[in-house]
Amino acid sequence: MIKFSEFVSLGHPDKIADYISQYLLDRYIEHDPQTRYAVEVQIKDYRVTLGGEVSSKHRFSTDEIHQFVRAAVNDIGYTREYQQRWGADNTICGDTLQIMSLISQQSDDIAQGLSGWGDQGIFFGYCEYRPDTCGMPLDHTLAKRLCKALFESGIGGLDIKTQVITRNDKVEKVIVAIPLLNDTSKKTVKHFVRSRIKGRYQLIINGTGRYVKHSSIADCGTTGRKLAVDFYGGNSKIGGGSPWTKDASKADLTLNLAARRLAISYSMKYKTDVTTALACCIGKQAVDFIVQDTAGNTLAEGTMDINPQEICKEFKLDTPIYASMCRWGLFGEYQQDKVWE
Repeated sequence: MIKFSEFVSLGHPDKIADYISQYLLDRYIEHDPQTRYAVEVQIKDYRVTLGGEVSSKHRFSTDEIHQFVRAAVNDIGYTREYQQRWGADNTICGDTLQIMSLISQQSDDIAQGLSGWGDQGIFFGYCEYRPDTCGMPLDHTLAKRLCKALFESGIGGLDIKTQVITRNDKVEKVIVAIPLLNDTSKKTVKHFVRSRIKGRYQLIINGTGRYVKHSSIADCGTTGRKLAVDFYGGNSKIGGGSPWTKDASKADLTLNLAARRLAISYSMKYKTDVTTALACCIGKQAVDFIVQDTAGNTLAEGTMDINPQEICKEFKLDTPIYASMCRWGLFGEYQQDKVWE
């Protein structure tokens, strides 16, 4: 069986946008854990646009919001020192961003339904019966671990993509895109990759040969465009909107966590790979669900009540942890996967 997955670092423009949104949400939750939040972000060159709705007991001034955006980008690593190393034509600096904020109050029509879920939607969970990767696909796990290691190594720039192809759990191909200032660094990257992913496989570093211009200078970043990266790679359906632009009541984050947890539970019970699906209605707690193995056999189905407030507390989603969750995808690096242990 051939499987494909990719992963991108926090320095990728789309993930910059995700991180800005989650960083801002954390600042609201620090003051009001019941904040209702839905903010999309787009970044191109040095311009950042925020658009969405927020209802919170705490109000930030426009200047404060702009400061948070710049702080988020600096936190990723796009600082003045980093820009001086790479050149202003090749990358950004958080301190010099121009920001437009188009944020309004959440609709009262939505707010009145918040005893249940804050939106309707469908959500999918997935778990492979393999404790060595916390039930995540091997191709996705390797792509993530390699991307994270390269990002933290400082060998190249911050805007990194990794891609892994496996056949029957053996790696066939690894592709890496990483900003590099010279060809000598490419040899260092090759050695770095080979030392972390063993075996015989094709390795491609920077397929076009040269990669220096990066971040939002090279590409427009938009929230929610890396869902396959954030979930299960090429191994499962993806439901809901982006988990990185909403508070926990909207379900885009929370019910995806619940679907994953349900998949882990049935995978452990039946010792097989499992997919799950959940469907919710705005203002209601009742959630329809189905659990199947990968051959399509139904293991369970029905309706269950999932209280948004209770599940938020269970996953600590009423605390400012959103930016830290956003750094390396939704699963495999965070507390919900510890149930496997």
